[in-house]
Parts: sequence; C-alpha cells; structure tokens
Amino acid sequence: MKIFLDTAEVNVIAELAQTGLVDGVTTNPTLIAKSGRPMAEVIAEICRLVEGPISAEVAATDYESMLAEGRHLAGVAPNVVVKVPLTWDGLRATRALADLNIKTNVTLCFSVAQALMAAKAGATFVSPFMGRVDDHGGVGAELIQDIREVYDRYDFATEVLAASLRHGAHVREAALAGADAATLPPDVFRALVKHPLTDKGLDQFLADWAKTGQSIL
Repeated sequence: MKIFLDTAEVNVIAELAQTGLVDGVTTNPTLIAKSGRPMAEVIAEICRLVEGPISAEVAATDYESMLAEGRHLAGVAPNVVVKVPLTWDGLRATRALADLNIKTNVTLCFSVAQALMAAKAGATFVSPFMGRVDDHGGVGAELIQDIREVYDRYDFATEVLAASLRHGAHVREAALAGADAATLPPDVFRALVKHPLTDKGLDQFLADWAKTGQSIL
C-alpha cells in the first residue's frame, strides 16, 4: 500500500520525505489556506520534494471552471493530480481531464455507488473518507473493502486512496481492506513505527551490548 502525506506544510514534507517512505502528497484548499502562500507556489515546491503523485484541488464547483482550473494546476508540474469533488460537475470534469491524459483524484467519496461513478468517469484515484464514515455511524473499513471488491470484479483501473485516516488502526484497516494507497496526517505517519515493546526491546539490547564493552567499529 502506498503512503501519502496529507498536508501542505512544505517543511514537514521535506523532513518526512527523507525517510524514503513517502509515495505522494495530498492537499486541499483548507491545507493550502493554512500555509498563507500562493497555491501554485506551494504545489510546485511540494512536487520538487516528492516525485510521486501530488494532489492539488480545484476551488470551483461548476464544470467549465473546474476544467479550466484543473488544466492550470496540471501545468504546474508533471506529477500533479487534479483533485475534484464527487459531484456531477466534478465527474464531468474528471472525464474531460482524463481525455486530456491529466490524472485526477475524485474526493469526498462516501459510498460504493459514488466510487463506481468515479471509476466510470476515468478517475486515477478515488478518495473514500474512512474517518468521516465512522463519525456518521458507518464502518469506513467496510466501505474500502466493498469498493475494492467492485473495482476488482469489473477490472477498473482507478486506485482506492483511503482518506480521513485518524490513527494507526485506520491505516491497518485500510491495508487489510485492500486500499491501493492511504493518505495520512504527518503525526499519524510518524506514529506508525512506534510501539512500546519495540522501545523496551531496544533498551534491553543496548544495555546488554554495553555490558560486553565491545565496539562494532
């Protein structure tokens, strides 16, 4: 499963990209607004830091404007993925962008039916919001699993990008449900390698090694 960072904080992306474990980045208007910088400038800088897909979201809601904004964003860098909302106009824009060989990420997906429509429109990614589904009484992991089953059954090329992940358990559930990728806030990304037994075991190994008085080099 590919792991994306869900942030527009360039300094954080630069730091975590050094791990070699960041496959891409997702942004949205809210995250860009927090940066206080021009959108194109932020996206271009992120694209230089991470070679994988970088989702940049349109702000328009009508078809013509979404298409125009999408084409503009795609011109910022070759690894930009244009993010559009899962609406009728968004799906029309997705189809038009796909016909132009521009990659898309259809966001705000909350049902299998919506995911089916996104795939038929030619979306590169579809982003089901696991955390928000859980918040409203559903089971986000089941949504991911159901979309995976439908996509596999009908051989859709659209990748399932699990979004709105709040903690490590969500990452585990997304992976087990068959998500192609998951996008995580930086704090969740950092927490994935943490476990108290790992820390305890390392402390013991170091203490035992110190007793030998040896040095490897």
